[in-house]
Amino acid sequence: MSVIDLATGLETRAAALAPTILEVTGLVTHFPVRNGVVRAVDGVSFTLQRGKTLCIVGESGSGKSVTARSILQIVDAPGRIVSGAMVLHRPDGSSVDLAKLNPRGREIRAVRGREIAMIFQEPMSSLSPVHTVGDQIMEVLQLHLKMGKKEARARCVELLGQVEIPKPDAAVDRYTFEFSGGMRQRVMIAMALACNPSLLIADEPTTALDVTTQAEILDLIKRLQQQHGMAVMFITHDMGVVAEIADDVLVMHHGKVKETGPVDAIFHAPQDNYTRMLIGSVLKLEQKAEIRLKRAPIQQEALPVLQVRNLEMHFGSPKAPLKAVDDVSLEVRPGETLGIVGESGSGKTTMGRCLLRVYEPNAGVIDYRRADGHVVDLLKADKDTLKACRREIRMIFQDPVGSLNPRMTVAQIIGEPLLVNKIAEGRELDHRVAELLRQVGLEPSWRERYPHAFSGGQRQRIGIARAIALNPRVIVADEATSALDVSLRSQMLDLMMNLQDKLGLSYVFISHDIGVIRYMCDRVAVMYRGKVVETGPTEQVCDAPTHAYTQALLSAIPRPDPRSRSIHRRHRYVG
Repeated sequence: MSVIDLATGLETRAAALAPTILEVTGLVTHFPVRNGVVRAVDGVSFTLQRGKTLCIVGESGSGKSVTARSILQIVDAPGRIVSGAMVLHRPDGSSVDLAKLNPRGREIRAVRGREIAMIFQEPMSSLSPVHTVGDQIMEVLQLHLKMGKKEARARCVELLGQVEIPKPDAAVDRYTFEFSGGMRQRVMIAMALACNPSLLIADEPTTALDVTTQAEILDLIKRLQQQHGMAVMFITHDMGVVAEIADDVLVMHHGKVKETGPVDAIFHAPQDNYTRMLIGSVLKLEQKAEIRLKRAPIQQEALPVLQVRNLEMHFGSPKAPLKAVDDVSLEVRPGETLGIVGESGSGKTTMGRCLLRVYEPNAGVIDYRRADGHVVDLLKADKDTLKACRREIRMIFQDPVGSLNPRMTVAQIIGEPLLVNKIAEGRELDHRVAELLRQVGLEPSWRERYPHAFSGGQRQRIGIARAIALNPRVIVADEATSALDVSLRSQMLDLMMNLQDKLGLSYVFISHDIGVIRYMCDRVAVMYRGKVVETGPTEQVCDAPTHAYTQALLSAIPRPDPRSRSIHRRHRYVG
């Protein structure tokens, strides 16, 4: 027997013997509301086995996170588990039904963090900002393993080293705000693994991360899973991530299980129409948008509407400045979409804000060509000129929740730019707001509602409506689709391209998602540590990149096909 056959045989035998850690049967979790009940989880059943990864996938609101929280009995009030069983099988042969335990009791508290650990979706709000990272991890060790302070600190340093945080001896005394998003997520993983749990629940742990950081986190979870032999329940809406890491997949929609099975069967022989739609949405972003292909090529000889030369933006002290934007030169032509891509901290957002002079750059030229052909350097423009130019250059912000005032109705939010600029008021303003809502595919009758009454995708449409209210010529879109489900993402991009054709817009489209850039943009500029390292037509940069950093970025993208897993073989770029 060959070595490969022997290894395969051992894997098959291990899979057959893989003990079940958790059996969930007929789980039902309800949220009572004023006019009835929201069935957040409606009859969900699955099993989790040692050493295996189950991916739970579905759009926002499908019940994925509530399922995870139900297992640990941490469902937000007024939600409650109505029925079902969640049997935890322990290594000593005993078992316990978690559904029967008191949510505030000692028994379930002993399970949380010790036997079942959870990595939450948002590391910034899940970690305490007023305690050091070490104190937070040591608390888990002292609570569950009854370690002394000195022993807990040594174990904490060891854990931070395991999750590859540089200089763990010093990192243990640092605070959350001193870490990047990816590093915070590593701290969460270290905390979750502190007690060597049997089951790790990861709730969207890579959603807000760029592709290179995401690939590092996925590698890390896989390696630690192999070391500790734990089961992993991985919640995500990214089908590319599912294809890369899953052994089994469970597809959820409106609280119900639509389909479940091995990862290969789900991707290559999906039975349910909803699963087909999810996979189709991902595959759609693997190629150029149809709207783009039908459009005439951009006139390369046309004078640029926006020309940036040698832009510099520094933070920190003048003696040791951090160069967030370092000698950047770009140009955008009429009707063109220029993509700006790079990982977190590359200077994309800072550069976008410099274009509107939200930040005051240290040096450079930002020439904006107005409709009458007159060129204005935005860095030298006086207050009145800048105000006039800002009517023509607008911004769509990354976070559709944080960028909308929760105390204003949708009509007030969209109408505000028209009111401030004295363009419309009264009945005319109301008509304009209704028309803008129609343009972005929302019902005009919803304009008296508040932002909390809308989904993430609808809030982003409200942000787009506000951006186009003044008939701008240039829109800077900062990660405008990163917070959205994959099915909504292509809808939003199609909407933006249709508006571009209708209104003659130029876009500066900032993203860390190369799939989105390939789908939408005419040209792309790749940023790394404040500098533009490569620029050119999208097809050229995406299919035949010349810079090593662009090659590393492209190789870290998870492919939506479990038969061609590649991120563990990706290039790594060391600048």
